[in-house]
Amino acid sequence: MSAGTGTPTAPPAGGQAPFRTAVRLVARREFTERIRDRGFLVSVAVMLVILLAAVAIPAMASKGGSDDFDVAFGPGPAQQPLSRLAPVQAKLLDVEVAVKTFPDAAAAEKAVRDGDLDAYVADGHIVVHRDLSDKLAAVLQSAYATVERDARLAAQGIDTAAVDRAVQVAPLEKTTLDKDADERNQRKGVAILGTIMLYGMLMLFCMWVANGVVEEKSSRIVEILLAAVPARALLTGKVIGIGLLGLLQMALTAAVGLTAAKAFGTIDLNSAMVYPAALVVVWFVIGYALYACMFAAAASRVSRMEDLQNVITPMSTLLIASFFIAISFGQNGGTLATVLAYVPPFSAMLQPMLTASGDLAVWQNLVAAGLAGLALVGLMAAAARMYEGAVLRTGGKVSVKDAWGTGN
Repeated sequence: MSAGTGTPTAPPAGGQAPFRTAVRLVARREFTERIRDRGFLVSVAVMLVILLAAVAIPAMASKGGSDDFDVAFGPGPAQQPLSRLAPVQAKLLDVEVAVKTFPDAAAAEKAVRDGDLDAYVADGHIVVHRDLSDKLAAVLQSAYATVERDARLAAQGIDTAAVDRAVQVAPLEKTTLDKDADERNQRKGVAILGTIMLYGMLMLFCMWVANGVVEEKSSRIVEILLAAVPARALLTGKVIGIGLLGLLQMALTAAVGLTAAKAFGTIDLNSAMVYPAALVVVWFVIGYALYACMFAAAASRVSRMEDLQNVITPMSTLLIASFFIAISFGQNGGTLATVLAYVPPFSAMLQPMLTASGDLAVWQNLVAAGLAGLALVGLMAAAARMYEGAVLRTGGKVSVKDAWGTGN
C-alpha cells in the first residue's frame, strides 16, 4: 500500500466473506467489544444518574414546599376570632393552617426558633424565625383584615353578620378551553428531557464510530480487516454494531426514566406519555444512522486522532444546531421548526418535540421518517464511496475530491 494520499493498493478479494455475513460479523465484533468496555458502562451509569436526578429533584422540591403550616395565636379575646378565621381563610387559598396552643409568648417564640412552629401572631405582629411564606402571609393578613373590619363595624353599631353575608360572594369558576393542557405540558417535559438525552447519545455514539474508523486506520488493522470483508460491509457493520449498543442504552434510559417519573408522581404514565418517549427512541435510530454515516466518511479521511476534530466539525456543528433549534423553537412550533421537522437530519431532534407539543400527528411522523429514510439511502451510498476511497490512504488528510474519485 502506498503512503500519503496516493492511490491505495486494494486488498486481495479472494478470501472476503459475502456482504451480509461480513456485516453480521463486524456488527457482532463492534457490539461485543464495546459493551465490555468500561467507558461504555460508565457512560450508562452517568446517564442514568443524571436522568434519575432530573426526575427526582423537581419532585422532591415540589413536595418539600409544603402548604401545611402550624401557627399559634397570642392570648386575649381579640386573638380568638383570628385563630378561628385563619384556618377558614387558608382553605380558600388551598393552604392548611393548624392552630397550636402554648402557655405563654415565651414558649411560642421558642417553638418558632426551634422550627416547631411556622409563625406566632400576637399584638399586631407576626413572629417568625427567618422567613414568612407568601401563602401563609396572605392567609394571616386576610384573616387579620377581616377581624379588624368586623371590630370597627361593631364599634359603629353596624351588624357585622349582615356585612359578612353581603360580601360572601362565590368565586369565579374557571373554565379551561384546552382540556389537554396539563397532559401536553407533561408530554413536553418528557420530550425536552428525551431530546437532551438524544443529543448527548447521538454525539457520543457517532464519535465512537469516528474514533473507531481512525483507530483502525492509524494502526493499519483496517488492511487486515479489508482482506476478509468488503469495505462497505466493514463500514455498515461498524455503524450497525455501535448503533445497536446505542439503541440498547436509549431503550434502557427511556424505560428507567418513565418508571422513575411514575414512581415520583412526576407524570401520569399512559399511552400519551409513552408515545413521545418511544418517538425519541425511534428517532435515535434514524438520527444515528444519518449522522454516523457522515462521521464515518469524514473520519476515514484522516489517519491521526489529532486531525479528527477538524474533519468532523461540520457534522458536529449540524448536530449542535439541530439540538438548539429543537430546544428553542420546538416547544412553541412556528414555521421554521415545522419546516425543518421534515428536513433530515434536523427532523431527528424536532419530530419528538413538536409531536409532544401537539403540533404533529402520527401521519406526519411517518412522512418525516420516510423522507429521512430516502435521505439515508443516498447518504449511505455516498459515505460508503468516500470510505472506500479514503480508508486505505495513510499520511496526511485525504481531500473530499480524492476520496470521492477513487471509490469503486
